[in-house]
Amino acid sequence: MTAVTSHPPAKGTVLNFALSADDINASVDRIIAEAKATFDAVAAQSNPTFENVIVPLASRENKRSAEYSVITFLQNVSTDKSVRDASTEAEEKLDAFEIESMMREDLYRAVHAVYKNKKEIEALDDEDRRLVEKLEQQFQRSGLALTSDKRERLGEIRKRLSELGIKFGRNVNENDGRKTFTRDELAGLPDSFFDSRETEVVDGVEKFVVTTKYPDMIPVMELARSETTRQQLAMANEQRCPENVALMQEAIGLRLEAARLLGYKTHAEFILVEKMAKTPKSVMDFEADLRAKLNVLAKRELSEFEERKRADKAAAGEPFEGLFTWDFRYYANLIKELKHKVSNEEVKQYFPMKQVTRGILDVYQKMLNLRFVKVADPPVWHPDVEMYEVWEAQGDAFVGHFYLDLFPRDAKYNHAAVWPIRPGFAKSDGTHEFPVAAMVANFPKPTSSAPALLTHSDAVTLLHEMGHVFHGICSLTKWARFHGTQTEGDFVEAPSQMLENWGWEPSVLRQFAVHHSSGEPIPEDLVKRLVAAKNEGAGLFNLRQVFFGLFDMAIHDTADGKVDVKAIYNQLREDVSLFKNGDVDTWGMATFGHMMGGYDAGYYGYMWSEVFSADMYASRFLKDGVDNPKTGMDYRKEILRPGGSRDASVSLRRFLGRDPNNKAFLKSIGLDID
Repeated sequence: MTAVTSHPPAKGTVLNFALSADDINASVDRIIAEAKATFDAVAAQSNPTFENVIVPLASRENKRSAEYSVITFLQNVSTDKSVRDASTEAEEKLDAFEIESMMREDLYRAVHAVYKNKKEIEALDDEDRRLVEKLEQQFQRSGLALTSDKRERLGEIRKRLSELGIKFGRNVNENDGRKTFTRDELAGLPDSFFDSRETEVVDGVEKFVVTTKYPDMIPVMELARSETTRQQLAMANEQRCPENVALMQEAIGLRLEAARLLGYKTHAEFILVEKMAKTPKSVMDFEADLRAKLNVLAKRELSEFEERKRADKAAAGEPFEGLFTWDFRYYANLIKELKHKVSNEEVKQYFPMKQVTRGILDVYQKMLNLRFVKVADPPVWHPDVEMYEVWEAQGDAFVGHFYLDLFPRDAKYNHAAVWPIRPGFAKSDGTHEFPVAAMVANFPKPTSSAPALLTHSDAVTLLHEMGHVFHGICSLTKWARFHGTQTEGDFVEAPSQMLENWGWEPSVLRQFAVHHSSGEPIPEDLVKRLVAAKNEGAGLFNLRQVFFGLFDMAIHDTADGKVDVKAIYNQLREDVSLFKNGDVDTWGMATFGHMMGGYDAGYYGYMWSEVFSADMYASRFLKDGVDNPKTGMDYRKEILRPGGSRDASVSLRRFLGRDPNNKAFLKSIGLDID
């Protein structure tokens, strides 16, 4: 890999994350004051044109993007509670201001005048014309065609929804579950799991502390032989944040009220107009068809799980009472080991984080014709964070930079995600603003006996999230509004999902999977076994995704708003995913952040976009060769570069040379259906 650590950050690319609470508060006041001045000037135009109305509004979006993103990002990563609190409050204040601004009739009149000037619109290029159309649509969806009283109520709803979403996310970040177990209760976990682990003395017995953060939760759910242990940790996770149940319940009612004010029957109907799917019926037909096909696989897999658990219970002299949600990962992992001789513990030895990260970055360098430079002593928000510059592989053209924040810590965002900290856009002087992205994850830390070791699933997650990073880095649009991942919501995951396939390519795995102590490459036989086990449990795993999508639609495609989020979640999970909940009261939806973080009426998009990702991979990369430089550049040009500046369907057709279909996806999970 060509990444080096030889120089400080490139001039003009550094963002300031060393903000105090006072800095954040001052920035918010300045951002709002500057925006008000821009809006007032635009609204005062007597002869509205693209240049004096649309350009100032879009330029304001360009300018505010980086500062706004840094300010609101810090609530997810800062170790200083005062900064996290200020960041949360800043997001609430800035979001409220944006909502209020989109309700200004004078602004809308100016935008609408430009939109109605067909002669001027026809003279614009495609991206400028799309910009005008999206601004017009945004104002309309903000209620500017409503009467003043209804518009005022819509503004109140939007502000409250923003507050609810921020509170919900903050609760999830800061309220991890924890349990204590003896070594015997954690039988099945490797010795490395206990290295440097916190202990407590409970009733005179030393116990190990296990949290619901991923590096603790997943190994226990996969490896702990005690069903009671798995159940207790699962319950600790699903009984977190009880206050979030009411927040979600309130949000659902408010979303429906807002949709009705705007003339839609349901919130899902309102949301889907702007997606590729367009209608709730399209989504439900998609989910129903997929569920029926997946059940063919899932029923067969379930019988294997049941047979294995019956045997375990018989050996222990205990009654078999069925399969429960806390059994899924354990028996999926156990059967994978038994059938394919694939042990996550064995595989981890060949996935040291340092080498895997470097190897995955190398994959992206080669595919996208880029060059990465690791920055020495970077100005970042925590010592664990790494910063990389991105350059064109040939020549000295700078492209952007990104950050990697990969290890867990207290009060940090506790899943894996990418923040587009600064979008790229064309500046008024003819130059281009360089994009910035930050990946935040929670992979296992090093222990006293071994470096940080990833599961193969972790490596695939890293590939996926880096896909989001480079969607942002490689995008080249005139306006920030369309940069990178600002595509239709049911396409945004497709580029990242497509890159997950590299994690199953033997030739790619051998490039970076090496034993952490001996340096020996991963054995060919282990790679074969790992790939052979790829679709083990695919039916049940994907049914779980269908369940999440159906839950989302059940609470958002309702015309009366009479939903009980907890009851619907628990009932649908049993019905769709085929595992029992048990008789303990839980509220798993209280940590289902997607429902409060922008994926409302959109979770189906994960499976929807899987169809596109599988088609892109099989039809181009698998056919032409994963290392084919022309295919990589076609992908960069037709999928990544346009961002949301054109419809995703256009980008797909140009890359594939035809309309997409689902054949490759069904085949990829073991279903050859004509």
